[in-house]
Amino acid sequence: MKHRAMFFAGAVVGYVFGTRAGRERYEQIKRTSRKLAENPTVQETAGVLRAKGEELAGAAKVKGGELADKAGHAVTNKLHKDAPAEFEDPRREPVS
Repeated sequence: MKHRAMFFAGAVVGYVFGTRAGRERYEQIKRTSRKLAENPTVQETAGVLRAKGEELAGAAKVKGGELADKAGHAVTNKLHKDAPAEFEDPRREPVS
């Protein structure tokens, strides 16, 4: 409980001092970030990065699907290879 009270007191003091000096700095940061976001070079770079990210995500999706298929086949083959004959599924066609 003592630690919680000390944390709360510190948060209150930080808030009071931060609001007095921090509002002007906050407004300055907000103006600067808005200018940066509106910059054509930044917008172009963001578009290029977005397109590249979508391309990489598509490639990862394809590769993940291929790996999942391979893993599934490997597990199936391992299970059927190690299964005793008396436990084979009668509905399954024999493998030649």
